[in-house]
Amino acid sequence: LQVIEGRDNGLFTNMEVGGERCAKQRQVLILFLLLGVALAGWESRRYSVMEEAESGSFVANLAKDLGLGVGELAAREAQVVSEDNEPRLQLDLQTGELILNEKLDREEMCGSTETCVMHFQVLLKKPMGVFRAELLTSPPGTVFPLKKAQDLDVGNNNIQNYSISPNSYFHVSTRNRGDGRKYPELVLDKELDREEQAELRLTVTALDGGSPPRSGTAQVRILIVDVNDNAPEFAQTHYQVQVPEDSPVGTLVVKVSARDLDAGTNGEISYSLFYSSQEISSTFELNSISGEVRLIKKLDFETVSSYELDIDASDGGGLSGKCSVSIEVVDVNDNSPELTISSLTSPIPENAPETEVALFRIRDRDSGDNGRMVCSIQDDLPFLLKPSEENFYTLVTDGPLDREERAEYNITISVSDLGTPRRHTQHNLTVRVADVNDNAPAFSQPAYTLRVRENNSPALHIGTVRATDADAGANAQLTYSLLPPSDPHLPLASLVAINPDTGQLFALRALDYEALRAFDFQVRAADRGAPALSSQARVRVLVADANDHAPVVLYPPPNASAPCTELLPRAAEPGYLLAKVVAVDGDAGQNAWLSYRLLQATEPGLFGVGAHSGEVRTARPLSERDAPRQRLLLLVRDHGEPPLSASVPLHVLLVDGFSQPHLPPPEAPGRAPGAGADEPLTVALVGALACVSALLVGALLALAAGRLCRRGGAASAGGCAGPAEGGVPGQLLDVGGTGTLAHGYRYEVCLAGGSGSDEFKFLKPVFPNILGQHKTFPHCKDTAPLLHKYR
Repeated sequence: LQVIEGRDNGLFTNMEVGGERCAKQRQVLILFLLLGVALAGWESRRYSVMEEAESGSFVANLAKDLGLGVGELAAREAQVVSEDNEPRLQLDLQTGELILNEKLDREEMCGSTETCVMHFQVLLKKPMGVFRAELLTSPPGTVFPLKKAQDLDVGNNNIQNYSISPNSYFHVSTRNRGDGRKYPELVLDKELDREEQAELRLTVTALDGGSPPRSGTAQVRILIVDVNDNAPEFAQTHYQVQVPEDSPVGTLVVKVSARDLDAGTNGEISYSLFYSSQEISSTFELNSISGEVRLIKKLDFETVSSYELDIDASDGGGLSGKCSVSIEVVDVNDNSPELTISSLTSPIPENAPETEVALFRIRDRDSGDNGRMVCSIQDDLPFLLKPSEENFYTLVTDGPLDREERAEYNITISVSDLGTPRRHTQHNLTVRVADVNDNAPAFSQPAYTLRVRENNSPALHIGTVRATDADAGANAQLTYSLLPPSDPHLPLASLVAINPDTGQLFALRALDYEALRAFDFQVRAADRGAPALSSQARVRVLVADANDHAPVVLYPPPNASAPCTELLPRAAEPGYLLAKVVAVDGDAGQNAWLSYRLLQATEPGLFGVGAHSGEVRTARPLSERDAPRQRLLLLVRDHGEPPLSASVPLHVLLVDGFSQPHLPPPEAPGRAPGAGADEPLTVALVGALACVSALLVGALLALAAGRLCRRGGAASAGGCAGPAEGGVPGQLLDVGGTGTLAHGYRYEVCLAGGSGSDEFKFLKPVFPNILGQHKTFPHCKDTAPLLHKYR
């Protein structure tokens, strides 16, 4: 026998006896009460009652099912109201029990309808609450026909009665047919509960009326089919879990579990969230089959620290149960400290002690040790951190700063929390130091030496002085100027000028080496600070010589009114000194180095000129074929760049009759001490040669002799001239040892007046003291115009 307990309360039987299968279905109605929650969220309930149950029969305990205290029903004036307004049910406000107010008649209530349902509500006040419920009835004594037993005997020996093994749910009834045969019926005595017992095994016995009586048995297997009369129940009504906030998406948070005693679809549970907010729906995902709650987005303790989930478990028949889940988000150290600058002062003045640089605040959104912080800066900086309230810090200087030592500081503020692992934050500040005018300008060198070539063009840049100032801005902007010279006779303002911004020095006019070889002055550099600071440097300008003077021939006189003639004995041997060319150059150094050369001669090869001495000597013995008159053209050239030169003619007269034909150079006679020791060589040589030439030519050159006699009336007395006042100007001498006369000799020419042969004493070299008195020859006055012209 198979009994199916369904939602429509139908019971179906199927019995097999003696190998034969007999099937017949019949519906058994069971009364259920469905109670729906209107306003307060109560779960619906389903109750059943048998038809023909007596008045006062117990249906349900509403106070227990609704979770209300017994006294609350009375306080809230609970009452039962049916849709047909018939008072079939009564609520005991003292006990909370719902009981039958009268005997129920299924046929009267529902007629021939297979499912008999009565709808009613339970009303509550203060606050208002409405329960909607259903009451289902099923008739008692439901009959399940069984297949009759067979007995070959007849009469009383045939089957007379059927019996069943003892049980609490069924009894067997024997029915008589019109033909006298009897068959068994299985009658339901009590409502079945599949959850208590899902299967029954009964033994049906058939007895005959013979003597002795005989019997036969058959086994009846009754399977009770489930109806949805049990709501799902959670293993826990409240779950509490903790989830770290750094849990990845997909992490299992909790798994809820509900159980339904029903079978089939009635026991299949589906989970869902109810009363869920948008935040919960976007953060958690509930698996409707497994009950697993998983993360679908990252948690953030600092945003939401806890969640409350309400989970509903519904079976396939519409019944449900509920539980709540409390999720606590556990803080992890996932937030780095934050630093906010409130104020920053940059630049800050140097030399100012304990100046406030910055004000900032730190915070960490974590909690506990994860939110506790320490703050620091580098140890090698002249700054300090001073903490104040509410995690504020002040950055101040630790003493005066020096911008010239360091103009800018890069400060790294480090903040770390005490969590595990520790998190760090760094913030970089650039603090500049403002300048104060505390440094005077400094020249690159204390003294400058500048060189400029003479004859320069006006406004020529001759050099630059440079000074620096360790300060900055206007405090480092320098102005250059010239200080008044210490020598009041030096016209500095007309010689040089300085660019006040760059320190460039310019020559205002052409300089003359021969007039001014060097001069000194002071340069001042002042900054534009307040007050202004300054410093000085010495500048020395050296004028370099330029080859701007051609050699000047002093002897032979180039501008004499009559040509200069030298007498040459025909008996002169090779190397005979005929004359010496004397020249000077107003330049200095290499520009004044002179060389001599023979340009033209009447008899080439007869004479030669010393390249450095200017001495004109015979190169070979004279012959009768040599012309008595010879003309030489001599060239004097300096070593400048480009070189300059001068030429002078020299006339030579070949004569006979000298008592000493070879005329060796005599020894110089003694002189009075100190007589002409410092006389210039040039004046002595010119005077000597001029006097000798005048006396030798004599009658041959009357005009020349006459002039010589007029100028040197005292020449006949003989002897050497003594010193006279006024000498050759010093400009004609190379006091540096680089002039022309320093490379040759200074000559004295004297007449040997006491000699019996009246010989001329030729050129005698001496070494003058150029710093002493100069000597002149009053009897050789023709040299004076040349000297003054050169000067």
